[in-house]
Amino acid sequence: VQAYLDRIADASAAVLRAELARRTHLQTTFGWGPRFLHSTGQYHKGGHQNGAFLQLTGAVAADIPVPGTEFTLGDLQQAQALGDADVLAARGRPVLRIHLLDRAAGLVALAHAMQEL
Repeated sequence: VQAYLDRIADASAAVLRAELARRTHLQTTFGWGPRFLHSTGQYHKGGHQNGAFLQLTGAVAADIPVPGTEFTLGDLQQAQALGDADVLAARGRPVLRIHLLDRAAGLVALAHAMQEL
């Protein structure tokens, strides 16, 4: 599970990993993006070709412009997520990207969906 979300406001995303593991009986990992890109992210792209990836992104309520550019920090984070998903897919790794327009409601809906597995 790759969560390009807010580690504080969206902390409930971390429980999805344990529930996914419990329901599927598969080994799972969880990482907050983009920081995991420098550790487990390298293994995901270059290691054994046996992973499947759930990438969570979300709409940004209050964004911050990057000085001297035409984009925001939210734009940068989305670009990192899309780039990571593209590289994983190009290497033959299955990726399901879910973009949450309402992060809180979306995480609740995902938790409920996990109960149906």
